[in-house]
Amino acid sequence: MVNVHVCVFAKPPVPGRVKTRLGSVIGAELAAQLAHAMLCDVCYAVRAVGDVELVLAATEQEGFPEVLAGTRVWLQGEGDLGTRMERIVQRGLRDAAAVIAIGADSPQLSPVHIQQALRELEQYDAVIGPSLDGGYYLLGLKRCSDGLLEGLPWSVPETRMATEERLRANLFTIATLEPVPDVDIAEDLFNLISSLEQRRDGAPATRRWVARNRDELRRLLG
Repeated sequence: MVNVHVCVFAKPPVPGRVKTRLGSVIGAELAAQLAHAMLCDVCYAVRAVGDVELVLAATEQEGFPEVLAGTRVWLQGEGDLGTRMERIVQRGLRDAAAVIAIGADSPQLSPVHIQQALRELEQYDAVIGPSLDGGYYLLGLKRCSDGLLEGLPWSVPETRMATEERLRANLFTIATLEPVPDVDIAEDLFNLISSLEQRRDGAPATRRWVARNRDELRRLLG
């Protein structure tokens, strides 16, 4: 039996199909390259943690970075994000004590965040890692009944609050991690670049992408 599945939710980093809001500012090609780099960084962070299994919770089977070759892929299937998350989590709980779902657009996620989530799941039914925009970058669950995540509001400032209310209504105890920013719009990218300049560790693939495109990003972001 696997102790914990860590499922990274991602689309193939194809221009015009990922990070479209950001792509409207920096262009579809650069946005896809960034999505590629962020996905690699998130998966690197998971792989650095022992006693978990990395799963790529994908919208499609193909089109992912070569560094993820050999990674187990579970298709999300149809439905809104809650329905797809619920499907993946329930699949993982068939042979694991807990499942952690992670987004692919928080490159500053570190192994420490995942290790903290694992520790919290020893005592709590659920753990949430909040994003700065009102959503969350991580959701860990030890159980998931049908309809648990159905009908929740997604991609709005109330997403995390609504999810926590749903969990409490189902008698979950909840732990909260420290916030980690995600990257969806131009302002997020500007803030990410500033943060990477202040800290010299973490997010290696995203750092390389920023370094390669620094002049162009300065021009585009102002």
